Amino acid sequence: MNKSELVEILASKKQLTYKRAEEIVNILFDSMTDALTSGGRIEIRGFGSFVVKDYKAYLGRNPKTGQVIEVRPKKLPFFKVGKDLRDRVNR
Repeated sequence: MNKSELVEILASKKQLTYKRAEEIVNILFDSMTDALTSGGRIEIRGFGSFVVKDYKAYLGRNPKTGQVIEVRPKKLPFFKVGKDLRDRVNR
C-alpha cells in the first residue's frame, strides 16, 4: 500500500472527498515527522512504535575504490513492530 491508496481507502470508508482525505493523511504524517525530528517517540498500541536511533561516526570503505572514508554520525528512524500486529501477520 502506498500513500495514495491509503488516501483512497480513507475517502471511501468515511465518505470524504479525495482532497479532504489527503489533507488528513498529510496532517498525520507531518505530525509523526515533527515528533520524531524533535526527539520524540511514537507509539501506536497494537501496531508498533517509531523511535530515532543515533549512530556514531565510523570508518567505512568506498565500495568502488576501496578508499577508507569517514562516515559522519547520523540519526535514523526505526520501527519496532507491536505484538498484536506481529501475531496477526503470522496467522
